[in-house]
Amino acid sequence: MSDSRLQQALAGKPQVWGGWITGPSFAGPDEFARAGYDYVGFDIQHGYLDDADVAVTLRRIEHVPIATAVRVPSPAPAPIGRVLDAGADAIIVAMVDRPEQAADAVAATRFAPEGIRSFGPLQASLGHDPVALASRVSVFAMIETMAGLDAVADICAAPGLAGVYVGPADLAISLGVGVVKATGNPKVLDAMVRVQQAATAAGVVSGIHAGDGVTGKELAALGFQMITLAPESGALRRGATAHLAEAEGRA
Repeated sequence: MSDSRLQQALAGKPQVWGGWITGPSFAGPDEFARAGYDYVGFDIQHGYLDDADVAVTLRRIEHVPIATAVRVPSPAPAPIGRVLDAGADAIIVAMVDRPEQAADAVAATRFAPEGIRSFGPLQASLGHDPVALASRVSVFAMIETMAGLDAVADICAAPGLAGVYVGPADLAISLGVGVVKATGNPKVLDAMVRVQQAATAAGVVSGIHAGDGVTGKELAALGFQMITLAPESGALRRGATAHLAEAEGRA
């Protein structure tokens, strides 16, 4: 088993760009791939999906040329194992406040004796080598609280962690700042820079939710490498609005 699509993209580009899926969708990943995005994230923390839904979707988009990541609400091993068995390239674990949580997340992706993942690949293309199956998985810890920010250096140092991923909205709330245009707030900006610098110092990837292309460009300039630009709903709304404006002569 070679490196995952996400690992290949991160190794070959200064930034990788992602879309986001919050509900059952087979067309979304395909359209993000056609648009040139590097990865698509599936949200089972806030979205209308659970790990079983994502596992089915991952099987159905196996041959769509785009990397896949799944945001999970905790390091619980069962849902992590299910989406990895279905072929996810990465997991993004929400609300990581301590290095022990990051270590638990890594353990959920590794087989014994290094971890606690149960063996059961669902895609023939994944092969049957436990070492290769584990090595293709990237684990990201979300930094989105003051506790996580204070512990970011230790979290980045967790063995086997691929990177950290900033959740600007929850980070803003933790800092006492409004979530609208949070990335432009000086307090949030300073916190994001701290996370990015900690990741660089530790030699791991820095990722972040942007929400739109303009913000994504700004975050790339700060050094973030893995940037989620838009949810499927936002991309649809933007395209639908443009089509309507053209039809009504407003474009």
